[in-house]
Amino acid sequence: MFTSPEQFASATKALFEFQLMTFNALTSKAVQGVEQVVALNVATAKSTVEDSLAASKEISQAKNTQAALEAAGAQVQPGVAGVTAYNQQLSEIIKDIHNEFTSAAEAHVAEAKSNLSALIYDVTKNVRPGSENAVAIVKAAIDNAFLGYEQVTKATKQAVQAVEEQIAKAAEQVAKK
Repeated sequence: MFTSPEQFASATKALFEFQLMTFNALTSKAVQGVEQVVALNVATAKSTVEDSLAASKEISQAKNTQAALEAAGAQVQPGVAGVTAYNQQLSEIIKDIHNEFTSAAEAHVAEAKSNLSALIYDVTKNVRPGSENAVAIVKAAIDNAFLGYEQVTKATKQAVQAVEEQIAKAAEQVAKK
């Protein structure tokens, strides 16, 4: 067992700090994904405005009604292609967010479980007779700390999933227009 309460406190603090690092890493990946989506939306909006202005100019400079209708009709195909490209880029961003998040979460969970196993081993390797209750309390505290870690990871996954769903809904709205 730990030879002093300071050793146990230090090990518990290290596990808690690892939980915070994991939460920060996963949250950072989610924010990066949102930043990518915002950048895509800004670029798409800018491109759409520029294309609309160019199309309006071309239509307004048409010599007759037939030429204006042809110019307007010529804008439909690039518009559809633009929506398709936008949806493809958005899908790639969502896929990348999901893959990065999943791999980061799995790596952090694996490391946390390894650290937890080592901590439990350290706690129980030199148990003195009659210390079973103290060991049970320490194990329960460690298990609760790991459960907290899993809850943070789960909550962050849910947050990323909610962001992905909102991005997908926004993409559907753009596709309908």
